[in-house]
Amino acid sequence: MTRMGDVLAGIHSSWEFDTDSMLIRFERGIRTPKLFHVLGERLVPYAALSAVEVVPGSKRGTVELLATPRAGADPLIEVADGQLRHAANPYRLVLSGEREDEANAAVERIRAGLARDAHLAADRFLVAAPAAPLAFKAYDGKVGFDGKTVSFRWFWTGATSAKWKAGDQSFQVGELAGVDWRSPEVSGGHLRLIHRGLDGRAIEIGTPPPADQDPSAVVFALGYGLVHESLPLAASVLEAVRETEPDLLGPPDSAREARGNPADIAERIRHLGDLHSAGLLTDDEFTTKKRDLLSQL
Repeated sequence: MTRMGDVLAGIHSSWEFDTDSMLIRFERGIRTPKLFHVLGERLVPYAALSAVEVVPGSKRGTVELLATPRAGADPLIEVADGQLRHAANPYRLVLSGEREDEANAAVERIRAGLARDAHLAADRFLVAAPAAPLAFKAYDGKVGFDGKTVSFRWFWTGATSAKWKAGDQSFQVGELAGVDWRSPEVSGGHLRLIHRGLDGRAIEIGTPPPADQDPSAVVFALGYGLVHESLPLAASVLEAVRETEPDLLGPPDSAREARGNPADIAERIRHLGDLHSAGLLTDDEFTTKKRDLLSQL
């Protein structure tokens, strides 16, 4: 993508600022969290954030620029639900201590672009999830998502008899109401699909069965369902679910259709950047067209 504006390069990632958004680019170094390798880069409208601050770094001689996404604005953060390690937080930029003034200047720039209702939950996702197709190996089966269907293919070495009796599973996005992801880095890690009832809401079944007995769930274990593999898939599924679920309390269909898909808008902005780099768009044309696209979120 063409240069959007000022760039603040830190350890493992860099933030590139524009008037109404920032592009977070992640490095692919040996010491970079593998989740960042998968994410690559993320376009984050300032409207998707609720706060930003500079704090002392976890390592001596560093400071950290921390942005906080609004509730409901980022499917990855929604699914993670506070389970990500601090080092794997994609909204964290680590800088050397002598660059604190630069970090504070970035804070002021981002705060100027925050929405007036930034303290409220977003009514839809504003940051795109990793794109399908995605797949990973759990302890008891292989999980795949092609953008429309989630598939579970059981492993004879790990799946319980309950899952073998149920057989391999396929779930259409339209059947689902959500995703329950429990990190593989804690006890009981799993990915469970939440089913949708006829009224469009999640089916209440009381206490769900253990993940190893539930054909709608897969189990994580040491080396299986790793964060950088299972979390992106879970986020992608959740994004697809939210795009298809009936909004019983939301705006009419015509209003919802007028909004753009975050992934589509990000791709169109990348295309604009290519045209700008090739000299086919002026700076003003690029800025105007990009602002028009972001306004559709």
